[in-house]
Amino acid sequence: MGKVRVGGFSVSVDGFGAGPEQSLADPLGKRGPELHTWFFGTRFFKEMTGQSGGSDGIDQDFGARAMAGFGAFILGRNMFGPAGDDWGGPDWKGWWGDNPPYHAPTFILTHHPRAPIEMEGGTTFVFVTDGIESALEQAKAAAGDLDVKIGGGVSTVRQYLQAGLIDELHYAVSPVFLGQGEKMFDGIDLPALGFAVTEQVNSPHAMHVVLTKTGQVK
Repeated sequence: MGKVRVGGFSVSVDGFGAGPEQSLADPLGKRGPELHTWFFGTRFFKEMTGQSGGSDGIDQDFGARAMAGFGAFILGRNMFGPAGDDWGGPDWKGWWGDNPPYHAPTFILTHHPRAPIEMEGGTTFVFVTDGIESALEQAKAAAGDLDVKIGGGVSTVRQYLQAGLIDELHYAVSPVFLGQGEKMFDGIDLPALGFAVTEQVNSPHAMHVVLTKTGQVK
């Protein structure tokens, strides 16, 4: 049985995982892209988006790890499309075009039912309306021996953390202050949930911190 992991989740120094005023024009919120500078320049991201070039090194390694070893993904509603019940229009199939980067069953948490969508490259979007536990049960069944990734956004990660359902987290702490947006850590006591820092590496663009559930509650 695989693990349940969060990988490559970018947060600001002041603890925000997305900027304010998320919209179709600003899916990451105002100034949200600044959180992901460490990732956008990597060779992995360039290849994933059909570009050439990109950097190697620490950020490349963590970026590749953030998408490796997963047999299924779970995303919050806004990670699939803009807020509202029309899914961005009748033809909306996600932010990523015809070939999303997941290449595996991807379960979308939502209150608005929709039939599954099969995309190019092996991604199938499955819309789950009966809660986080149901989505995780389906994702684990689909993943088999591989891991399940809780891909975000902030609210989704927080829900799975508070329910005690995550085994490992990788946060990329970007050297920016947003001042406002979606807060990742408010009301979350990671030591009390049994997490300890098991890896910490700095690059010029981020501090990469891996937290693993050790079972030793502090």
